[in-house]
Amino acid sequence: MLYKNEMSKERKAKIQAIKNHPYFGFVILTLLMLVVQLLRVVGVDVPITILRAFGLTMIYIIIALGFSILLGYAGLASLGTAGFVGIGTYIFGYFTKNLELSIFLIILITIVGAIIIGTIVGFISLRIEGMYLAIITLGLSEILNEVFKNAVSITRGTDGLRVNGMVFFKNFVVVGDNIVFVVLAVIMFIVMVLTLNIMKSPTGRALLAMRNSISAAQAMGVSIFKFRLLAFIVSSVYAFLGGVFYMSYISFTIPTTWTLAFSLNILAAVIVGGSQSIYGIVLGTFMIFGLNLAVFQQIPLFKENPAISVVFNGVLIIIVIMFYPGGLIRLVNTLNFKLKARIKKWKQKRREYKYGSDSE
Repeated sequence: MLYKNEMSKERKAKIQAIKNHPYFGFVILTLLMLVVQLLRVVGVDVPITILRAFGLTMIYIIIALGFSILLGYAGLASLGTAGFVGIGTYIFGYFTKNLELSIFLIILITIVGAIIIGTIVGFISLRIEGMYLAIITLGLSEILNEVFKNAVSITRGTDGLRVNGMVFFKNFVVVGDNIVFVVLAVIMFIVMVLTLNIMKSPTGRALLAMRNSISAAQAMGVSIFKFRLLAFIVSSVYAFLGGVFYMSYISFTIPTTWTLAFSLNILAAVIVGGSQSIYGIVLGTFMIFGLNLAVFQQIPLFKENPAISVVFNGVLIIIVIMFYPGGLIRLVNTLNFKLKARIKKWKQKRREYKYGSDSE
């Protein structure tokens, strides 16, 4: 009996260690996404619109994670996200449709392009801060949007650019949505792990120090030049790759998608969820994007009146900023703490009652 009790305690300790692992939640989220896909594969009637909603939400989570490094850790405001994501879609579309380059080479070109753009904007941020930096990046995004509309030979302008498939090495392959969905889930997991390691690394601590006080960060030896460039580069790479993933999944891009509204929604997702928490980013992205795509768009009232979802997002942002400035993740953590305290108190009362009755 004693041996069995020891084995039971050891097993519980191992299970608790797995639950406490920093990647445990990421694995659960990824598996939930894969289960949604698996249900459709085995014949369960999961509407394609719901599946598309989850696929798009995963892409937006990747983009928002990059923005959280920029805003939540470096404290730098940007409204150029839409333009950067748009570049990623057109890089994929043009090089696939016109030059038939391999997807792997396109990803490499995208990363190089993101590093160049991120470095340029990072240099600008050394001279301009706060609201003025946001206006500069907004202007850059609007310029890019005009390029998307008028560079017809590359982007097909307002008609939109469509690509059916991608090139693997030298073979053009039409990849089904099911496979792309699974790949997106795996990529989302990898990006979450990578982002967590950035946040918990000396780089993340340096970015936070810079966000809290530039003078104090410089006094501690933090290079403002280096880490501002790094923050913009990381954010740009995530955004550009998000564009590539978007195009590989949706297979169509049009300039009207990459407007100020998209940048503001990414900003809202980060603020609503919690700019310094990966789970907060996931929650915020689902609230701003996923809820509208997976739920509201299935309700006739919201489908016929899309402005209602915009109003909902606006009200949600106001409530969060007024009452939960740390994001909804702070509310979730508070409720979780109170629930655990209640359960612990209930167990203690139950134990006291049991021992009391035994003693009697």
